[in-house]
Amino acid sequence: QVQLVESGGGLVQAGDSLRLSCAASGRTFGSYSMGWFRQAPGKEREIVAAISWSGTNTYYADSVKGRFTISRDNAKDTVYLQMNRLKPEDTAIYYCAAARLGAETIVVVTPSSEYDYWGQGTQVTVSS
Repeated sequence: QVQLVESGGGLVQAGDSLRLSCAASGRTFGSYSMGWFRQAPGKEREIVAAISWSGTNTYYADSVKGRFTISRDNAKDTVYLQMNRLKPEDTAIYYCAAARLGAETIVVVTPSSEYDYWGQGTQVTVSS
């Protein structure tokens, strides 16, 4: 079992920045692709960004490209999401997720159905 705990959410104004963190604990050995997802009221959950275990490969949704950056520190079992130039449409609950991969260190997982563990979420609210 892997436990994921997100932090760093909050209420900000449009144009501001936030950095979300996701700390993993439990059976964190082995390689995991990590992802950030979000769900706004009345909308389906969508992927925001994902990163391979090695950190060399990343994926970003078109809506956040150029504004968000995903990164990870495997020594600290932590993944980050730096969010810059936030917009009101970024308002959502942000979830961290981990996809168990075994030995594949460069694979980036994007479908939510392939993620094995999820955090409880952290609220991000961007006012206009």
